[in-house]
Amino acid sequence: MNFKKNALVTVMGAMALSAAMLASAQNIVLKAHDTHPAGYPTVAAVESMGKKLEAASNGRIKLQMFPGAVLGQEKEAVEQVQIGAIQLARISLGVVGPVAPDVDVFNMPFVFRDIAHMRAVIDGPIGAELLDKVSNSPARLIALGWMDGGARSLYTKKLVKTPADLKGVKVRMMGNPLFVDTMNAMGGNGISMAYGEVFSALQTGVIDGAENNPPSMFTSNHYTTGTKYYAQTNHLIIPEILVMSKVTWDKLSADDKALMKKVAREAQMEQRSLWDKSVADYSGKLKAAGVEFVAVDQKLFYDATAPVRTKYGSKFADLMKRIDATK
Repeated sequence: MNFKKNALVTVMGAMALSAAMLASAQNIVLKAHDTHPAGYPTVAAVESMGKKLEAASNGRIKLQMFPGAVLGQEKEAVEQVQIGAIQLARISLGVVGPVAPDVDVFNMPFVFRDIAHMRAVIDGPIGAELLDKVSNSPARLIALGWMDGGARSLYTKKLVKTPADLKGVKVRMMGNPLFVDTMNAMGGNGISMAYGEVFSALQTGVIDGAENNPPSMFTSNHYTTGTKYYAQTNHLIIPEILVMSKVTWDKLSADDKALMKKVAREAQMEQRSLWDKSVADYSGKLKAAGVEFVAVDQKLFYDATAPVRTKYGSKFADLMKRIDATK
């Protein structure tokens, strides 16, 4: 009798231990990366996503946010996501293009008429298709959703109003040949450079300017380096992307995958609202700091970049027509 009782206790103890081990195995800690600083719209949206994950999973899934490029610049971050050292990252398409070329359709100059057009495209079937293409590519990245990166315009130390004004001006571009070609077509001298190197390069005169959106120009302190002119070319309107390591994704249950997609879509919409407020806020701060926002004839720059769209867009001809037809 005692033997049976002891055996029962042993079995029950083993079952309890197995259950505890299973529960422990299901606990998930997600390290999330962003090059932008704490409080930036993309950072805040992913942090909010983490709170939703934790609440929906009763604390089983937790997210740790690492903003400000503390885990590396974007190229290094992508490599870490690919091997599962980082689980989530908000990254620009400039670093995704080389490993998932289909997204380059969004990287082309003036492919979108304006911000509203871009949002209509990424929220619709085209946006969903390209997320799937990234996820199904050899890149070992799972594309969870889009983030609004705004419209990129030129900020330089000299006044620029036309492509002719860019002659001899060295402008930092993201590390993708398409972007360097874009700047060269616009009349400048495109210089491929990591984001983290731009501040010192502007300070030392290695480059004469860069291009980005107002929040990035302000939070990076680039406006303090003598780049006092912000020419509103809006030459690139590139959505950014929230990716997850395929290594991590493949370990998730079907329910956890569905939850991840749900909160990622919510983060996409939340970030957009935060972004619009941020652009208005930081544009005001830049103007108060003495930065002159310069209106330009965008058609001059659109026409100048036609060869870039021809060179890189031929393989996306049908997709570009669908983008253009999106209302």
